[in-house]
Amino acid sequence: MRKFKVNGPCIHTEDYMVDITDNLNKITEMVKARLYFVINRPRQYGKSTTLGYLKRMLKDEYVVISISFGGLEDESFETSQNFCLSFMKLVRESLEFTNVSDEYKKAWFNKDVNDFTELSIHITRMCKDRPVVLMIDEVDQTSNNRIFLKFLSKLRDKYIARVFGDDYTFHSVILAGVYDIKNIKQKLINEGYYVPQTTEGKRHNSPWNIAANFDIDMSFNPKGIESMLKEYQNETNILIDTELISNEIYKYTSGYPFLVSYICKLIDEKLDRDWSLESILKAVKIVITDKGTLSDDLIKNLETYKELYTLLYSILINGKKIIFDTHDPNIDLGNMFGYIKMGNVNSMTIVTNRIFETIMTNYFITRDSIASSFDEKIADTLYNNIVKNNLFDMELCLCRFSDHYREIYNEFDAPFFEKHGRLLFITYLKPLINGKGFYHLESQFTDYRRMDLVVDYLQEQFIIELKIWDGEKIKENAYEQLLGYMNTKNATIGYLLIFDFRKNKDKLQRTEWIQIGDKKIFSIVV
Repeated sequence: MRKFKVNGPCIHTEDYMVDITDNLNKITEMVKARLYFVINRPRQYGKSTTLGYLKRMLKDEYVVISISFGGLEDESFETSQNFCLSFMKLVRESLEFTNVSDEYKKAWFNKDVNDFTELSIHITRMCKDRPVVLMIDEVDQTSNNRIFLKFLSKLRDKYIARVFGDDYTFHSVILAGVYDIKNIKQKLINEGYYVPQTTEGKRHNSPWNIAANFDIDMSFNPKGIESMLKEYQNETNILIDTELISNEIYKYTSGYPFLVSYICKLIDEKLDRDWSLESILKAVKIVITDKGTLSDDLIKNLETYKELYTLLYSILINGKKIIFDTHDPNIDLGNMFGYIKMGNVNSMTIVTNRIFETIMTNYFITRDSIASSFDEKIADTLYNNIVKNNLFDMELCLCRFSDHYREIYNEFDAPFFEKHGRLLFITYLKPLINGKGFYHLESQFTDYRRMDLVVDYLQEQFIIELKIWDGEKIKENAYEQLLGYMNTKNATIGYLLIFDFRKNKDKLQRTEWIQIGDKKIFSIVV
């Protein structure tokens, strides 16, 4: 029986997996065109699986050398000699599982090769009479990338010489890792291995400027997820509304391969194979609270890259609108890690998926000592009043928050609330839904004056717009915006929370329900 796999490469005969044939065919065409390129994708995004299947597709036409730097010791990157010897050993080990002659396998390791000039001559000799494809996985896992950068420079020189008929070298070179080659120097700077000579530095000067763009989408679309679920359904005889479930999984993951497989694995192995919307919600909750490799890596990167932390905080918490421009090093970094992408509205920067949104927001709340200090004010009795028979009373929740807000208002000034008011509400809400629900911010619709919040609690979903008062037409405009968002969610009930930071407030009715067509909106002003 096949399983859903979340660690290591997937094999179709052993694991349920999305069909990646189309992507493999596109990559094969790049190899045929003798291109050098980098498969630069986030962690747990299917890079190793792709390389494994690519090797199978190419083995009859090419000599395929498939190696990884993930298991090399630090000593392999201390000197050019160490690197050359380690590289040749890896190549020879890889060739043991190919059909090339034993003589050719043995010839790949030459203990007299002690520097990159000699290695270049050796590669020329080994590639002269046959097309050799070199694939290197985990190219960014080394402790000292400076030696590797020298190796890349040598491959670049040989590539250029080949163009003019002056050298023999690898037919195609494929590198795979999280960090793009142009970002490796940035990685070295953060880890203390490299100090740029100027403020502009040489941090983005790439030794790999010969590389072709790799713009193949490796995320899973709903149709791909559905095809995987259909295979599962056929083998297990479990009835699944595959279209509904695949779209729901995509809604939370945006097709991030690890997240898709993890949700499926949880449902299959931990949630009694209950392929329902409620079960997906339970699985998402587990993913969000899991201290696994992906979430740990996310938090580590937020701590390591302070400017990236500030960027994401500004987008999610402060509602700052930022154009998606990868010339900005922080946007480029966040995009490389898979945390942000270009939204559909005005090319603004948004968080990649709802799961990352929630993990980050929870972390920001935890780190924000001012906001998190109010958690203790949420009593168990409040929860018991708001939740009755597993039904969440959002109207009462908003009214109780208004009371809470007025209690603490005198402790802080208006500028504080203008910056932290929405964070206070999220902090207030979080312990009330903890365990049976979660929230996420719709960052694509978030701006400084407006934030759209979706709360899922068991089978209920609440659409809430948080709005800062900005004029007499506040309600009219807010209703229009909220109705538009409700329409995208097929929701008939919405909630509007308005923060009014003016002194001597007398202007707005505090709470009211209004009916607009077939939709109802509850608004409250604090």
